[in-house]
Parts: sequence; C-alpha cells; structure tokens
Amino acid sequence: MSGSAKSHLRRYLQVARENLIWKLDGLGEYDIRRPLVPTGTNLLGLVKHCASIEAGYFGETFGRRFPEPLPWFDDPDAEVNLDMYTTPDESREDIVGLYKRVWAHADLTFDALDLDAPGRVPWWSPDDPGVTLAQIMIHVIADVERHCGQADIIRETIDGAVGWRPGKDNMAFDTQDELKAFHAKIEHAARVAADAG
Repeated sequence: MSGSAKSHLRRYLQVARENLIWKLDGLGEYDIRRPLVPTGTNLLGLVKHCASIEAGYFGETFGRRFPEPLPWFDDPDAEVNLDMYTTPDESREDIVGLYKRVWAHADLTFDALDLDAPGRVPWWSPDDPGVTLAQIMIHVIADVERHCGQADIIRETIDGAVGWRPGKDNMAFDTQDELKAFHAKIEHAARVAADAG
C-alpha cells in the first residue's frame, strides 16, 4: 500500500473519532452517561471504550504501549466492562482528553511504521499468525464506526438530534413533518407485512 493509502486510512479514522466526540455536544452530564438500552450502552462510555481500543491496538500490538495506566485493562481485578461506562469521578473532560491523548499516541505509531509493519495482538489467539498496521487500522476504523452508529441511535433517542458529522446530517428530509410522515410510512409497511405473515 502506498503512503496515500495510509493517509486515507488516517483520515477515515480521524473522521470517525471526531464524529463520536461530536455526539456529546450540547448534552448534560446525565444524558452523556445514562444507559438507554439493556446492555448499558451510553455515549461517554463509548468514547472511553474507543480510547481503550485504540490504546491497545495501536500500542501493545506494535510494541508501543500507551504510556498512561488504564486501570480497566491493567488491573486484573478491575470490574468487568469498566471501559464501557464512566464512574461519577470521571469527567467528560477526563475521558475526551484521554481519547485525544490516545489519538496522539496512535498517530505517532502511524508516523513511525509502514502499513506492512508486523504486529501481534496480545489478547487474540496465541496461534494467530500476526497482523500488519494496515490490517489493524482497518479493524479499528470498522470498530470505531460501529460505535459511532451506536452513538447515533443513542443521541437520537435522547433529544432527536441526528447527523453524520457537524454541518452534514445526511438526512433526506428538510422538515420534521416530512420525517414524521416517513416514519409513519415505515410503521405502516411493518404492520401490513406482520398482518400478512
């Protein structure tokens, strides 16, 4: 892969990172932390989790450990899923700041290594033949984008805010009335299909 390919991968990852953080904008402490589905998924927890993902995959995998302790990973007695939510003493600024420091660390890894640089993911199977930086960049982009999709749904559930990124909502409708009519059309189609089945 060329240097251009690396710059494309970096850009896609950075867009996903920024979109995830953007989903917090304008919300209070309760709304960014509250679980809205039975699994406990919440906005600030998604940011914390993605910071953890990148710290591991772009750190340990390539022998470039993230320099700050992450108790939910480093402490074998840590609570299960502690990376999926924030404790009351962890602030929004703490978590967003952590994620941005992880970005900087990951970016140094991107600068230091070629896309075909080999690595090994310690938490994958010991029989795994190893990975390259390109594979891990694609893996992490897919993972962060998946969590962005979760954040989209959580944010829409909280206050109806939608959008792909700041200034670009990617919605086909200009008014709430058009959106409500579209929703009603889908609901009607679902009911008709259910009644016919």
